[in-house]
Amino acid sequence: MARILIIEDERAMRTVLADLLAAEGHRVLTAADGARGLACALEQDPDLILLDVMMPRLDGFALASELRRLGRSAPVLMLTAKGQVEDRVRGLDSGADDYLVKPFSGEELLARTRALLRRQKGSRSAAPDRLQLGDTTVDFVRMQARNPRGPLHLTAKEFALLRLLAGAAGEPVTRERALDVVWGVAAFPTTRTVDTHVSSLRAKLEPDPEHPRFLKTVHGVGYRLEC
Repeated sequence: MARILIIEDERAMRTVLADLLAAEGHRVLTAADGARGLACALEQDPDLILLDVMMPRLDGFALASELRRLGRSAPVLMLTAKGQVEDRVRGLDSGADDYLVKPFSGEELLARTRALLRRQKGSRSAAPDRLQLGDTTVDFVRMQARNPRGPLHLTAKEFALLRLLAGAAGEPVTRERALDVVWGVAAFPTTRTVDTHVSSLRAKLEPDPEHPRFLKTVHGVGYRLEC
């Protein structure tokens, strides 16, 4: 079973979540605010993080961003009462892998955690830790990319999408699979979102983005990475 960190400032909710996950056989860690949660995540390196958004000292958006900046790749499931599309987009862009709006059922929470843990296990076994694209080096463990001119800024979703393509070993990856793996079961974007992120990666990684050397389009299917 997995080690799961719950970062939630409401004691009652924290207790319910801990009991629910412990009953599934997981080892549960808890933190009552964002600062303590960040310290625990860095020290314990959990397999999955359940993260409340509205917390004292450090909110969930800032915490998720800091984890990704520091190179921590554990999947993050955000738990929040804020259900507007803008909040979901902000959460996913800050580095969260999935988003669950309160109130939710215990069955749905467990299904989301199982899906995230499956994807994490698959990505770790299939994808490389480092990738060389021409003069650009991508480190998926530290979530850093750089070329001889300096560091490149890739978002958490861009790293995840690139790692998915790298793990496919030259085989095409469909847009639908990219949405499922990178954006998760709560994926409300369309396949156009994948196209937009590929275009952004090309602008950052390709010598000539108009004539891509690495990120190839497979018409009618999706994309393929050629190293």
